Amino acid sequence: RNHPVEPLDAVDFEQACGVGVCITPEQIEEAVEAVISEHRAELLAERYHFNMGVLVGEARSRLRWADGKTIKNEVDLQVLHLLGPKTEADLEKKPKAAKARPAPVEKQKAAVVENGEVGTETRSLLEQLRGEALKFHKPGENYKTEGYVVTPNTMALLKQHLAITGGQVRTRFPPEPNGILHIGHAKAINFNFGYAKANGGVCFLRYDDTNPEKEEEKYFTAIRDMVEWLGYQPYAVTHASDYFDQLYSWALELIRRGQAYVCHQKVEEIKGHNPPPSPWRDRPVEESLLLFEDMRKGKFGEGEATLRMKLVMEDGKMDPVAYRVKFTPHHRTGDKWCIYPTYDYTHCLCDSIEHITHSLCTKEFQARRSSYFWLCNALDVYCPVQWEYGRLNLLYTVVSKRKIIRLVETGAVRDWDDPRLFTLTALRRRGFPPEAINNFCARVGVTVAQATMEPHLLEACAREVLNEQAPRAMAVLEPLKVTITNFPAPKALEVLVPNFPADESRGFHKVPFQPTVYIEETDFREEMDKGYKRLAPGQPVGLRHTGYVIAVQNVIKDPSGRVMELEVTCTKSDVAEKPKAFIHWVSEPLACEVRLYERLFLHKNPEDPSEVPGGFLSDLNPDSLRVVPNALVDSSVLSARPFDKFQFERLGYFSVDPDSKEGKVVFNRTVTLKEDPGKA
Repeated sequence: RNHPVEPLDAVDFEQACGVGVCITPEQIEEAVEAVISEHRAELLAERYHFNMGVLVGEARSRLRWADGKTIKNEVDLQVLHLLGPKTEADLEKKPKAAKARPAPVEKQKAAVVENGEVGTETRSLLEQLRGEALKFHKPGENYKTEGYVVTPNTMALLKQHLAITGGQVRTRFPPEPNGILHIGHAKAINFNFGYAKANGGVCFLRYDDTNPEKEEEKYFTAIRDMVEWLGYQPYAVTHASDYFDQLYSWALELIRRGQAYVCHQKVEEIKGHNPPPSPWRDRPVEESLLLFEDMRKGKFGEGEATLRMKLVMEDGKMDPVAYRVKFTPHHRTGDKWCIYPTYDYTHCLCDSIEHITHSLCTKEFQARRSSYFWLCNALDVYCPVQWEYGRLNLLYTVVSKRKIIRLVETGAVRDWDDPRLFTLTALRRRGFPPEAINNFCARVGVTVAQATMEPHLLEACAREVLNEQAPRAMAVLEPLKVTITNFPAPKALEVLVPNFPADESRGFHKVPFQPTVYIEETDFREEMDKGYKRLAPGQPVGLRHTGYVIAVQNVIKDPSGRVMELEVTCTKSDVAEKPKAFIHWVSEPLACEVRLYERLFLHKNPEDPSEVPGGFLSDLNPDSLRVVPNALVDSSVLSARPFDKFQFERLGYFSVDPDSKEGKVVFNRTVTLKEDPGKA
């Protein structure tokens, strides 16, 4: 009462607070583009040493009510597009002006990935491996690794190793050729090839082909295809079977040294945590040599004899098997062998033969580290270093070969490359770019802890890459015929559509525009709800890229009352009242089939009995695939080939499926577009 004021104007107050203001992604994109354009010269000169906070601040001042994180993401995206990935020079710290008494500056920590969410900056895996993330031993300094076993011969063997490799870092990716690689393998590929590349080294692709009954040629081919698809070229492609003769000679030597013996315990007898000790552990060396030779000659049946090594592993497992009898021809060696080495025996010795410097394995192999070191040292051969890291797991899926085979056999999925799976062949078929998978692996990072991620992080990585790679096109999934009664030309017009709206320098494509067009059924309503912005009687809309606004003149229905066609009039957009929305359309379109995918399983952990008591097959999502058989797409995709990718405006990112044939293209939806909260 002592300080009377005018009554508050509620409308002015709400305007000052931003009530009702809706900032669209397009407005943010335009504002950031304008700011970057003003600072283009400085950005090109200083590159990533430029203070990006200036760009964010100026963009925020132009769009007062925009979300700051969204602006920051758009700045990062457009700067990356302008400058490209960071170089070595960009990673160096910018020199600071000299001060009399400089204060210590705390190093900034790298961005953190928590619960599938990424911080403000994500370094590539290559950058992580160049940095402080992994402090591995240098080649030839294996003995500096904690737990590494040093023998009287170690230093001489390391000297020979350095003479052979020249101090080069050597890694290997050793898959079993008995199934298709999945998203977890992508992390292993990136880690092994990435670490070698970051240190000027090489990486072998070695097939662990020691189980002939489970191996097929198609798996060998698919594995190499996926490695190369991810952008890596092996230094050499090798096979465990390349070394079968050497491995057999070393097995004989192991027996001669009293470190291995032939055992006749059955598989079921030595299973579990506390199997009884072998009564044949102390049999004479000469007897084991003769019996091992009999195994090689096929004188024992499968399961009647094994060669076992004399050691106790970390998990308490005693005397692991080195060789077993298998009367199965090998795809490479034929019927030369009827005894085959096990993983425990083969793995470390193949690493030794190839002079691997860093044997990088997932965490489940930690229990085999003692046998790894023991076997190399028992034979007095070069001993590499094994280092274990956490596996990468994804929610809402299964990746085990046995379970995927069940899915295929029951008809739940078509094959290993069904786009609802997370095998690498399935991800490629669905349209995920390899760069997106590599970026995903980089964001997850390399740690000892197991990483379990939500699929939406992988999808976000795909959107980032596809936004830069996938040219725009227009497609209509559920077509509604529209006839323009006052079409402004006697024949079809040609409309120029930018391939990438944010960068028109990347070209345009032409699409026909004629009196008959098709729009989405969902873009028309006879009765408007509050907030509805698209086509309705009395509410015009713009047709994207045409420069025209259409208004409903007549609604044509079939006897059941379903809307079959609209008759509309068109007006140039520069004279018409600005419409509330612009919609996509097609004219003279191509027929196509569109496959829309959702998660294959309903629960996060379909293999967890506490979450899914009925087993993973009971958790299948009945709506994981919807086929749209009669969709329409504009003619710009006419020459598209399998795996070509497009952004269908307002719909999402799509990839051409190998099922496509002349006259009927098939598209797989890779991911939807980012949700627009302003879309009604």
